[in-house]
Amino acid sequence: MKKQKLTIIGLIIVVVAVIVGFAWVKTSKAQRYVQSTTPTLFFHGGGSSYHAEEHMVNAAKRAGVTNTVIRANVDPNGKVTLSGSMTKHSINPIVEVNYENNRQLDYSQHGRWAANVVKLLQKRYGIKQVKMVGHSLGNISIIYYELQNAQKKSMPKVVKQVDIAGHFAGLNFSQVPASIRQPAGLKLDSKTGKPNQMNATYQEMTKLRQVLPKNQVQVLNIYGDIGGQTDGTVPNVSSLSLKYLIASRAKSYREVKITGKQARHSKLHSNAKVDRALINFLWSK
Repeated sequence: MKKQKLTIIGLIIVVVAVIVGFAWVKTSKAQRYVQSTTPTLFFHGGGSSYHAEEHMVNAAKRAGVTNTVIRANVDPNGKVTLSGSMTKHSINPIVEVNYENNRQLDYSQHGRWAANVVKLLQKRYGIKQVKMVGHSLGNISIIYYELQNAQKKSMPKVVKQVDIAGHFAGLNFSQVPASIRQPAGLKLDSKTGKPNQMNATYQEMTKLRQVLPKNQVQVLNIYGDIGGQTDGTVPNVSSLSLKYLIASRAKSYREVKITGKQARHSKLHSNAKVDRALINFLWSK
């Protein structure tokens, strides 16, 4: 009987130790990151869906950044439906944005859709600011949200943004409209990042240099180079043209080059180096 009691006591001690250990690890992880109610919105690329965001989101969850992830589905008419559990007090909540029309090349529409998501979050949870992450075409949602809303005091402001594999100066595909096609012989000024040629869409984006509030947003521009100064889909010159659009107004602007096989355009959103870079930038104390 005595031996049995000792066994039970031993098991209780082990269980308590495990529980305390898990609690300590959770607390330790949380202490690494800001404890904020500001949501972070993830925007996927063209022809894709929220599934492309899941690797980065899950990396953030594993790191202890947050336990709150919801989804914002945007139908082709721009109507937003939220799914998942979130409150006004959720810490570092993440919103996976999903566009049903994932091949929309009207960039202004991307800005309106992003605003619809933000407005619904504002109405439901009272948010005052946001962080945003975009991959490929998803970057356009960030840029056009800023173009269309940066001067509106009623709209939540973007305080941090991560741009991954952005094609700001254009795509070098012959089948895309001229307004978003990358000009031949594109080069950037070594100091300012200003392109020597601009398509119509990039010219419109340059309005950011006037409308973006000074010293508000911190920007991390991540791009891949598998060799030949390209990620295999977007030339580095197009990704790096973000500097001219935003650096002179941003609170901070930093570029990170990812190399190797996992630096390919379609692999960057599932790259461990990208995960670490964006987690540190968005949430580390």
